[in-house]
Amino acid sequence: MKTIVWDVDDVLNDLMGAWLADWTKANTASRPLPYEGLSTNPAHELLGISRAEYLESLDTFRLCGKAAKLTPQPEVYEWFARFGNTCRNVALTAVPLSAAHVSADWVMRNFGKWIRSYNVAPSSRAGDGEEILGETKSEFLLWWGKADVLVDDSEENVAGARALGMAAVLFPRPWNRSLLTIEDALDELSKLAGLT
Repeated sequence: MKTIVWDVDDVLNDLMGAWLADWTKANTASRPLPYEGLSTNPAHELLGISRAEYLESLDTFRLCGKAAKLTPQPEVYEWFARFGNTCRNVALTAVPLSAAHVSADWVMRNFGKWIRSYNVAPSSRAGDGEEILGETKSEFLLWWGKADVLVDDSEENVAGARALGMAAVLFPRPWNRSLLTIEDALDELSKLAGLT
């Protein structure tokens, strides 16, 4: 049985799309940017704001209850309904520790039938202090040593997993170079996991 490691934000859900719609509504004076225009992540420069402002806005979105109401990515949820019980599924997210509880609750409410392990490679924030261990997803995967396939929207995380000898699927989002559709990416995952 293969172990699949899933990124949470922008793979299991559409955090960035929901946040951008919310941010655009609250910042009507700024230049509008369609979701498809998010050619980089983080997107602060595209929006004409500082990185600190961007992170603060994203964290506020997570902590004010809006992120808790996100719906699962429909194609991914359908994949889990079909294949979720045929492999081990693990969540690995890069979220600030201050919002990890929101993300964990969301994962367990929406995917708890299939995902039984929730892990964080903390995304650092100003003022965290040295007591917060900042490790990358690759460092976590190397330490953990049990994963077969990573599904992530970050090219850096996918490259890191592949450098460790793991298989990886780059989940298509406007800010990465994946040429696949979501359905194609999930088909590729099924093949890598030996499910089809």
